[in-house]
Amino acid sequence: MNVEIYSRRLETFRVTETIGRRPGLPPRSYGVDLRNRQCDCRRFQTLHYPCAHVVAACAKVNLNVEQFVDNVYTLNRTLRVWENEFHVLSDLSTWEVPPTTFELVPDRGLRRNLRGCPQSTRIRNEMDIREKSKGTRCGLCRLAGHNRSKCPQRNYHVGQSSRSGRN
Repeated sequence: MNVEIYSRRLETFRVTETIGRRPGLPPRSYGVDLRNRQCDCRRFQTLHYPCAHVVAACAKVNLNVEQFVDNVYTLNRTLRVWENEFHVLSDLSTWEVPPTTFELVPDRGLRRNLRGCPQSTRIRNEMDIREKSKGTRCGLCRLAGHNRSKCPQRNYHVGQSSRSGRN
């Protein structure tokens, strides 16, 4: 990092990152204001912990970085979180459990249907409505009104093969 001092009295700096950039990309630079505890990368004011730019600025002017670490990150504050004692739970068999005054009844309508295809949970709209066809068509003769098994020309189609026309 390259650090330029803007104002030693106001503790403002311009820190330029030179390492870790891909070739062809210009180096990024960040403004650091130690007095107001701000950096342009926003990590310093968000985390209340010095970012790499703040550390570089402090190293340039021989300032102790630890003064910019918030009290939340100190060991004393961390130990205060765990200083409360946890009570040991008594044996489970000695717990007082209030009797239930109601009966739980399962809703059969919410049960999954085990037979058939799974029910679709998709919400349908106009796009899903298709035009009605004019009845089913036969798979053999392509005429409407009957299907393949009831086709009047079924025997004709069944008896015909691709080799029967050849001699």
